[in-house]
Amino acid sequence: MEPILLREVKEDGIVILQINRPAQMNAINFAMIEELQSALDWAEQDETIKVLILRGAGDRAFCSGGDLGEFHTLTTKESAYKMLWSMGRLLLRIAEFPRPTIAYLNGAAVGGGCEIAAACDFRLASEGAKVGFIQGNQAITTGWGGASLLYEKLQPASALEMLYSGKVYRATEAIDMGFVQRQVAGIEEVLEFAAPIAAKQSAVLAAYKEALVKKWAQSRLAERIEEEIRSCSFLWEGDDHLNAVRAFNSRSK
Repeated sequence: MEPILLREVKEDGIVILQINRPAQMNAINFAMIEELQSALDWAEQDETIKVLILRGAGDRAFCSGGDLGEFHTLTTKESAYKMLWSMGRLLLRIAEFPRPTIAYLNGAAVGGGCEIAAACDFRLASEGAKVGFIQGNQAITTGWGGASLLYEKLQPASALEMLYSGKVYRATEAIDMGFVQRQVAGIEEVLEFAAPIAAKQSAVLAAYKEALVKKWAQSRLAERIEEEIRSCSFLWEGDDHLNAVRAFNSRSK
């Protein structure tokens, strides 16, 4: 069976983690949560890694969020909370990773996929990429900490527009919003972006990131993510959301 998370070590300490579920639009399932946690364990312990790049397999999706086909069994706030917190903890680890992180949005990054992108330091998007916090369209809020992270990355009005609207934005629109840093033609341009960063000493990279993490500690980012997850778990068991999940699953069959 082909691995669902691929690791590729490039030159100069650049590592690419590739979500490898293209048939499912690179949706996150329980196994993927464990794989990503394990990959972060490995990357955090290897001080030769200077830049971490996240991408999706293929060219259709970076990540389409949670695998509703697998998560449809979560119908109570307690069961939802367990999954949501597993991903919230993962996103906080990505956000606080001691070296720079880049999300290469090589396709759709919607719902939870957009939350993962928000956890990264930089977001580079292909021409056909689309991004959107569409959770509100499913009668829930962001549940992996995405809103709390977005408030740290964008001006409040821009963050609220993305969250309230539930709109899916093209790459150029996401650049205008400040969510995406630049558009790229492919992974080679992502590596070109990463190269001058990876040329710096690990201690320099770690020091800059540590200063940012300390700022987040003062603003209670971890606690805010916990509160966000708990709020989403209450909405998760509501009839509006459960009906939206049932409708999605019936369309997918």
